[in-house]
Amino acid sequence: MTGMKNKVQKAEEEWKKQLTPEQYEVCRNKGTERPFTGEYYKSKETGIYKCVACGNELFDSNTKFDSGTGWPSFYKPLSEENVDAEEDSSYGMRRTEVMCSACGAHLGHVFPDGPKPTGLRYCINSVALKLDPKK
Repeated sequence: MTGMKNKVQKAEEEWKKQLTPEQYEVCRNKGTERPFTGEYYKSKETGIYKCVACGNELFDSNTKFDSGTGWPSFYKPLSEENVDAEEDSSYGMRRTEVMCSACGAHLGHVFPDGPKPTGLRYCINSVALKLDPKK
Protein backbone atom coordinates (compact mmCIF):
# COMPACT_ATOMS: atom_id res chain seq x y z
CA MET A 1 0.00 0.00 0.00
CA THR A 2 1.28 3.43 -0.75
CA GLY A 3 1.30 6.18 1.82
CA MET A 4 0.47 9.84 1.71
CA LYS A 5 3.01 12.26 0.27
CA ASN A 6 3.08 14.76 3.15
CA LYS A 7 4.56 12.94 6.11
CA VAL A 8 4.16 14.24 9.66
CA GLN A 9 7.60 14.20 11.24
CA LYS A 10 8.39 15.07 14.83
CA ALA A 11 11.25 14.44 17.20
CA GLU A 12 10.65 11.65 19.70
CA GLU A 13 10.54 14.22 22.51
CA GLU A 14 7.67 15.99 20.73
CA TRP A 15 5.76 12.69 20.40
CA LYS A 16 6.35 11.99 24.11
CA LYS A 17 4.88 15.39 25.02
CA GLN A 18 1.86 14.98 22.71
CA LEU A 19 0.92 11.37 23.46
CA THR A 20 0.04 9.64 26.73
CA PRO A 21 2.58 7.01 27.84
CA GLU A 22 0.31 4.22 26.58
CA GLN A 23 -0.28 5.97 23.23
CA TYR A 24 3.47 6.51 22.87
CA GLU A 25 4.24 2.86 23.67
CA VAL A 26 1.79 1.59 21.05
CA CYS A 27 2.17 4.22 18.32
CA ARG A 28 5.90 4.89 18.46
CA ASN A 29 7.30 1.65 20.00
CA LYS A 30 4.94 -0.79 18.24
CA GLY A 31 3.42 -1.97 21.49
CA THR A 32 0.01 -3.57 21.97
CA GLU A 33 -2.70 -2.70 24.44
CA ARG A 34 -4.18 -5.56 26.45
CA PRO A 35 -7.22 -7.13 24.75
CA PHE A 36 -10.72 -6.21 25.99
CA THR A 37 -9.42 -3.04 27.69
CA GLY A 38 -9.50 -0.42 24.93
CA GLU A 39 -12.00 2.39 24.71
CA TYR A 40 -13.34 1.38 21.28
CA TYR A 41 -13.33 -2.43 21.21
CA LYS A 42 -17.07 -2.60 22.02
CA SER A 43 -18.08 0.85 20.74
CA LYS A 44 -21.11 1.04 18.45
CA GLU A 45 -20.82 4.82 18.01
CA THR A 46 -20.81 6.01 14.41
CA GLY A 47 -18.13 8.23 12.94
CA ILE A 48 -14.63 8.27 11.53
CA TYR A 49 -11.72 6.76 13.42
CA LYS A 50 -8.64 8.94 13.11
CA CYS A 51 -4.99 8.48 14.03
CA VAL A 52 -4.51 9.68 17.61
CA ALA A 53 -1.07 11.02 16.73
CA CYS A 54 -1.82 13.12 13.64
CA GLY A 55 -5.57 13.10 12.88
CA ASN A 56 -5.28 11.16 9.60
CA GLU A 57 -8.68 9.57 8.80
CA LEU A 58 -8.26 5.79 9.00
CA PHE A 59 -11.51 3.81 9.35
CA ASP A 60 -15.26 4.37 9.01
CA SER A 61 -17.38 2.93 11.83
CA ASN A 62 -19.56 1.30 9.13
CA THR A 63 -16.70 -1.13 8.45
CA LYS A 64 -16.21 -2.04 12.14
CA PHE A 65 -17.22 -5.51 13.31
CA ASP A 66 -16.94 -7.64 16.44
CA SER A 67 -14.10 -10.07 15.78
CA GLY A 68 -14.13 -11.45 19.34
CA THR A 69 -10.43 -10.66 19.68
CA GLY A 70 -10.73 -7.78 22.18
CA TRP A 71 -9.53 -5.06 19.81
CA PRO A 72 -11.52 -2.86 17.42
CA SER A 73 -11.65 -4.63 14.06
CA PHE A 74 -12.46 -3.25 10.63
CA TYR A 75 -12.74 -5.00 7.27
CA LYS A 76 -11.22 -2.12 5.28
CA PRO A 77 -9.56 1.27 5.77
CA LEU A 78 -11.33 4.48 4.79
CA SER A 79 -8.77 4.83 2.00
CA GLU A 80 -5.92 2.52 1.01
CA GLU A 81 -3.73 5.63 0.84
CA ASN A 82 -4.25 6.41 4.53
CA VAL A 83 -2.61 3.23 5.85
CA ASP A 84 0.67 1.51 5.13
CA ALA A 85 1.33 -2.17 5.66
CA GLU A 86 4.54 -4.15 5.94
CA GLU A 87 5.60 -7.62 7.00
CA ASP A 88 6.21 -8.02 10.73
CA SER A 89 8.12 -11.08 11.95
CA SER A 90 8.51 -9.98 15.58
CA TYR A 91 7.84 -12.46 18.38
CA GLY A 92 8.40 -15.37 15.99
CA MET A 93 5.14 -14.66 14.14
CA ARG A 94 4.51 -13.70 10.52
CA ARG A 95 2.01 -10.88 10.46
CA THR A 96 1.30 -7.73 8.50
CA GLU A 97 1.73 -4.54 10.52
CA VAL A 98 -0.59 -1.61 9.81
CA MET A 99 0.66 1.95 10.22
CA CYS A 100 -0.71 5.44 9.67
CA SER A 101 0.63 6.57 6.29
CA ALA A 102 0.82 10.20 7.44
CA CYS A 103 2.92 9.86 10.60
CA GLY A 104 4.06 6.24 10.70
CA ALA A 105 2.23 5.44 13.94
CA HIS A 106 1.82 1.72 14.63
CA LEU A 107 -1.90 0.94 14.60
CA GLY A 108 -2.08 -2.85 14.78
CA HIS A 109 -2.09 -5.71 12.28
CA VAL A 110 -4.19 -6.97 9.37
CA PHE A 111 -5.16 -10.64 9.00
CA PRO A 112 -6.79 -12.58 6.14
CA ASP A 113 -9.65 -13.94 8.29
CA GLY A 114 -12.17 -11.09 8.17
CA PRO A 115 -15.73 -10.90 6.84
CA LYS A 116 -16.94 -10.15 3.33
CA PRO A 117 -16.55 -8.16 1.21
CA THR A 118 -12.75 -7.95 1.76
CA GLY A 119 -11.99 -11.03 3.87
CA LEU A 120 -9.62 -8.84 5.91
CA ARG A 121 -9.52 -8.07 9.63
CA TYR A 122 -7.72 -4.87 10.56
CA CYS A 123 -7.10 -5.50 14.26
CA ILE A 124 -6.33 -2.04 15.65
CA ASN A 125 -5.32 -0.78 19.10
CA SER A 126 -7.98 1.54 20.58
CA VAL A 127 -5.26 3.72 22.03
CA ALA A 128 -4.02 4.49 18.49
CA LEU A 129 -7.44 5.81 17.49
CA LYS A 130 -9.60 8.86 18.13
CA LEU A 131 -13.26 8.65 17.11
CA ASP A 132 -14.72 11.69 15.40
CA PRO A 133 -18.44 10.99 15.99
CA LYS A 134 -21.05 11.62 13.32
CA LYS A 135 -23.37 14.41 14.35
